[in-house]
Amino acid sequence: MSESVAAGPSSQSAIPLCVDLDGTLVKSDTLLDSLCQYARRGPRALWDVLRWATHGRATLKIHVANQAPLHPAHLPYNTPLLQFLEQAHKNGRAIYLTTGAEQTLADRVATHLNLFNGVLATNGETNLTARRKLERVQQHFAVFDYVGNSRADLVLLAHAQNAMVANPTLGLRIGLWRRGIRVASVFQDRRPPWQTLLKALRVHQWSKNILLAMPFLMTHNITGRGLTALVAAFFSFSLMASANYLVNDMLDIESDRLHRSKRLRPFAAGDLSVLNGLGAAVVLVVASLALLSFLPLHFALWLGLYVCLTAAYSFSLKKVAVVDVLLLSSLYTLRLLAGGAATGTVISPWLGGLSTFLFLSLAMVKRFSELENLRERGATEAHGRGYLVADIEQIRSFGTASAYAAVLVFMLYIARPDVTILYRHPARLWLIVPLMLYWLQRVWLVAARGELDEDPVVFAMKDPPSLLIGAAVVAMSIFAAY
Repeated sequence: MSESVAAGPSSQSAIPLCVDLDGTLVKSDTLLDSLCQYARRGPRALWDVLRWATHGRATLKIHVANQAPLHPAHLPYNTPLLQFLEQAHKNGRAIYLTTGAEQTLADRVATHLNLFNGVLATNGETNLTARRKLERVQQHFAVFDYVGNSRADLVLLAHAQNAMVANPTLGLRIGLWRRGIRVASVFQDRRPPWQTLLKALRVHQWSKNILLAMPFLMTHNITGRGLTALVAAFFSFSLMASANYLVNDMLDIESDRLHRSKRLRPFAAGDLSVLNGLGAAVVLVVASLALLSFLPLHFALWLGLYVCLTAAYSFSLKKVAVVDVLLLSSLYTLRLLAGGAATGTVISPWLGGLSTFLFLSLAMVKRFSELENLRERGATEAHGRGYLVADIEQIRSFGTASAYAAVLVFMLYIARPDVTILYRHPARLWLIVPLMLYWLQRVWLVAARGELDEDPVVFAMKDPPSLLIGAAVVAMSIFAAY
């Protein structure tokens, strides 16, 4: 669809309706979405973006749109506004997509929705925003209605016959109030910001960082100083992990939108902007680093390694089959090492071996569950991953073998004669073995039925039998120690 538009309004409509795209018809900013997708290519992408930006914003938009195209069918549309436009289209009203987004992307959106009589968008010479957009609109229409969302739309809303807004920013609200512009309609389609941010931080995933306490607790020598260091380490690691989740989700925006459940994540759903996500990530990193002043240098080194590994995973290694699950499982063992460094506790090689096999199995079951869900929908490969649906049985064999290896390591540990140093009744630890076997087999059984939520940690936190088994394991450990 080209930029050409009718010379005047439709005979069935008194005034043409001009609709903005970014933040308005679509809840997110398509330029930032494309930049996030392009950033997944690695450091070279940053250099390319800087080089394109020196030639102007219009040039930047064209290159980014060509290198990282978005799927119009999966963009997070503003549902109330879209329903309004569909009804207006049925009534014969002339509607025009009037956007600062790049022309080819705007054309593909217009073709997908099939609601617009024409498209006005950024081309190779002009970045169509603010006053430049107003001038272009006035070249075609003597009067018009307009729907926008940001302060850049204020000049168009001021000249519109009827001003309408969608998910208006604070800057736009203030501008409308100062100019005394009356708003005819508001199309709100966004979750509360604090609720959305908390969801993006994945606070429930902080439960993984309880592993930091394992080396300290297993010494059976609890001190106030150690507990203080442990609390500081827990929050430092958790804040850094949340910052990593934010960055990872921003890089995965396009892939998440193609996923059945991940499309509801805050960035993919357009409920949290990329700019706000970047700001939150910076705050979290600063807060995490501030807590390092209360912790030993060795903990900071392990935290730094965690950041490097998660960055490598986010940018490239998540797409390499087998390597991705090995890296994910190693991050759990790294938590044990970081916790030991924080409290000055030496990590038992038995604990390291147990965690390696146990969490490798859980990483495998996560991939297995994803592929099982894809197979049910008739897909053949995981978007943005290195797996095919045909790999599912091989992953099952890898994962179940790792689960039994974890139980075997635990059994060999119990059989060691020196275990009596920590446990007065080590034979009672054998009661934990059937619990481990039952839980691991149950997780794999649930995954094979397609009932796992694709994250075994989330599953365990919501699953009553899993919570009961966890409490029983703790009780058995105490029963064996005293």
